Amino acid sequence: MEEKQELSRGLKNRHVQLIAIGGAIGTGLFLGSGKSIHLAGPSILFAYMITGTICFLIMRALGELLLSNLKYHSFC
Repeated sequence: MEEKQELSRGLKNRHVQLIAIGGAIGTGLFLGSGKSIHLAGPSILFAYMITGTICFLIMRALGELLLSNLKYHSFC
């Protein structure tokens, strides 16, 4: 007894809004990065790497804090 399921081709309002937000964020990210690379030169890539590493280490530290006490499941 095979049931045939078809995908719907309709977009709801929230789908269109999320696509628009994603497009705006993506465009702003690329334009902002291009402008800063143009102004600062290749050294901005090192600044991005350093900032990314710091963010990564902070997120790991927050994960360790969360897992240190499983009783509460949050930082509050």
